[in-house]
Amino acid sequence: MAPAKTLDYIAQKNTLESSFIRDEISRPKVAYNQFSNEIPIISLAGIDDIGGRRVEICNQIAKACENWGIFQVVDHGVDQKLISEMTSFSKGFFDLPPEEKLQFDMSDGKKGGFVVSSVLPGEEMKDWRELMIYFSYPIRERDYSRWPNKPEGWKEVTEQYSENLMSLTCKLFEVLSEAMGLEKEALTKACVDMVQKIVVNYYPKCPQPDLTLGLKRHTDPGTITLVFQEQVGGLQVTRDDGETWITVPIVKGAFVVNIGDHGHYLSNGRFKKADHRAVVNSSYSRLSVATFQYPATDATVYPLKVREGEKSVMEEPLTFAEIFRRNMSNDLETARMKKMGKEDKELRDMQKAK
Repeated sequence: MAPAKTLDYIAQKNTLESSFIRDEISRPKVAYNQFSNEIPIISLAGIDDIGGRRVEICNQIAKACENWGIFQVVDHGVDQKLISEMTSFSKGFFDLPPEEKLQFDMSDGKKGGFVVSSVLPGEEMKDWRELMIYFSYPIRERDYSRWPNKPEGWKEVTEQYSENLMSLTCKLFEVLSEAMGLEKEALTKACVDMVQKIVVNYYPKCPQPDLTLGLKRHTDPGTITLVFQEQVGGLQVTRDDGETWITVPIVKGAFVVNIGDHGHYLSNGRFKKADHRAVVNSSYSRLSVATFQYPATDATVYPLKVREGEKSVMEEPLTFAEIFRRNMSNDLETARMKKMGKEDKELRDMQKAK
């Protein structure tokens, strides 16, 4: 029975199960390899050159955040050998037999582990992806029993990768703070005790990629997310509420940086939330490593700077936990309304057929 729980098993069929088939409006219209050059690519070389190249980097990032809420960074200082090891070990894990992956099943509230086709409670549509989740910061809260060491050595590489991505995040936080006209420690202080979650996404080849999504449309709840895309495209972004979508190109060695809900609120809406999704294809499997940076759950969220003539995008300060809860409630309500709409349509169709 275990193999039936993994996507590689389901993919052996020529057609998708109904639980993966999206409604017409949600299906992808732009291919995984139909890349756009609209997303800014920013070199971080010279980021420590205070008053020199740093000012230019700051301006480029501010513009990208205002226009898109998403950009790519190169010359970021993370060792390419480490990135290659992280992706190689990750692929090795997803190539393991289903019973070995399922030993790390993340059901029953376990903090970290393996998940197949995650869905919100009350939501019927499944995403065409498997994922491995590591909760890596604060370090004192790491549960190493949920960190697979298959293939052997992956756990140690993940530790190094996590530390490198935290260092890069801190540099980006400084520049984002300065882009808002604040002291460079402003965003880090606003997070209180920074949380980091690493999600390794695996999107197997899909028999009918035009009917489903690897990951449904959403914005990330945290401050920023850093995504490494490994060779195959599929990350798509919209800035006109889903009217048009573009595919983020693969840039060798780059990290895609998404602004999340928390970053949007801290900037008083100046920085857009990256509205994105992932599509799949029938020719290649796809791997991405997403590193989510969150504030502490009890961190108070409010705009760090309200410019002259602007109003606050928040009616009152809230904890990050409360914002997350409200967003989850909204998602659940949207899922409920979609389900009711689908059931109503099916009932009307049945009545017409009589």
